[in-house]
Amino acid sequence: MASPSAFPDGADELLARLAAVSPSVAALAARGEVRRYRKGMLLIQEGDQGDTLYIVLQGRLRAFAQGDNGREITYGSYGDGEFIGEMSLDGGPRSASVETLEATVCAVVTRATLERHVADEPTFAFELLSKVIRRARAATVSAKQLALNDVYGRLKLLLEGSAVPQPDGSLWIAERLTHQQMAHYLGCSREMVSRLMKDLQDGGHVSVEGKGLRLKSRLPMRW
Repeated sequence: MASPSAFPDGADELLARLAAVSPSVAALAARGEVRRYRKGMLLIQEGDQGDTLYIVLQGRLRAFAQGDNGREITYGSYGDGEFIGEMSLDGGPRSASVETLEATVCAVVTRATLERHVADEPTFAFELLSKVIRRARAATVSAKQLALNDVYGRLKLLLEGSAVPQPDGSLWIAERLTHQQMAHYLGCSREMVSRLMKDLQDGGHVSVEGKGLRLKSRLPMRW
């Protein structure tokens, strides 16, 4: 699956950059094997057995699941300094698929390497546990949203949760998601997202500006 690719920084510099943000994760990454992947590479297949952890040194990954009807739902995306694959370290099958959203460099760590690292750095076990707990909480919130909110309610939470407040009272999303990507997060069709976004634009609530998206203010509670 790995494919050689040119990156502006070498592995040592990427690890040094990570160490400045999270020394404990960088120390674990330094024990792993650095691999480079092209955009669109499938790193993990849901249901497969696996005991490897992927630490992102540069790039972005997406965790998702796909139904029998081909419909996808996105669980989350992960960038520099984040890791994914920890849910299978109990020996169970992979709970989600993972693909690269762009050219990506990862440090790949096996379970045996992780165990040695935890033995040498016991406090890292708490960091790993905290990460698992945060993702479990996020999954609970996501399930609650799917069960209790309609598609518009979930779209409102997604957009406002991705936006940064501006001095003029608007909300700014620097890199807007495509309608298909939004649909994967919301668990609905791309056509439904396109209709809602068009209605919001026609109503003057949102506007596309270059690669970004501006919300004039908090979106209406109901639509």
